[in-house]
Amino acid sequence: MRHRKDHRKLSRTHEHRRAVLRNLVTALFQFERIETTVAKAKETRRFAERMITFAKKGSIAARRQVASYVMRPAVTKKLFDTIAPWYTNRPGGYTRIVRVRARLGDAGEMAILELVKNKDQKDQERRDAEEAMAAKAARAAKKEGQAAAAAK
Repeated sequence: MRHRKDHRKLSRTHEHRRAVLRNLVTALFQFERIETTVAKAKETRRFAERMITFAKKGSIAARRQVASYVMRPAVTKKLFDTIAPWYTNRPGGYTRIVRVRARLGDAGEMAILELVKNKDQKDQERRDAEEAMAAKAARAAKKEGQAAAAAK
């Protein structure tokens, strides 16, 4: 019986399971959204929320604790400088799991694990994406104009 067993083994050894979860947490903070199986997402969420809570503290000890778990120093910096301020007034629930599909091949249930953002952050992201698209279109138009001028 598995009474009082609070985590999933994910059919892996301790070392492999720890490495997989560290990589998933690092990827979540790097890309702010990842797709994985539901079981891995639920297990990853436990560690991701702990890392965000450490980052909200902002102390040197907390930074060292996070750096010992997250795989990339740049991601640790992003967590402390960018992600943690998003959640200063939020007492938990920093991530969301959305079930999306059954994986082809083995029908494993897939989910998207993402960081929860408020409406202002989503609007800002949308504006940034629109500006990037407009800038890209302007560059393409400029290149076409130069190409047409060179052809004459």
